[in-house]
Amino acid sequence: MRVSVLADCLTNIVNAEKRGKRQVLIRPSSKVIVRFLTVMQKHGYINEFEEIDDHRSGKIVIQLNGRINKCGVVSPRFNVQLPQIEQWMAQLLPSRSVGYLILTTSAGIMDHEEARRKHVAGKLLGFVY
Repeated sequence: MRVSVLADCLTNIVNAEKRGKRQVLIRPSSKVIVRFLTVMQKHGYINEFEEIDDHRSGKIVIQLNGRINKCGVVSPRFNVQLPQIEQWMAQLLPSRSVGYLILTTSAGIMDHEEARRKHVAGKLLGFVY
């Protein structure tokens, strides 16, 4: 029984990265996973990824580049206000300049720096560094 599709996806990515794989197959797919991967791709943690529509839940093939040390979800999805972002960074990330918190906001799924720029808060999805 799957509890969190996103958690399974990120665990698969970290495990493949530790084994030195160049690509990893993720299933099932979801819109949240695709947006999360887009943020990771924007910051250079993964290369490109491709969605495969198999007329079921879908699959994603991700090309890895060896830059991920750890990524994971935060469960439950805590509400994060703008002043609290700093506290969550201290808890989850190894240092101030390394890694990103990924939030789901009313303006979409984005990293904590973009959320600060747009001055929106939301729920904490996960982290990557």
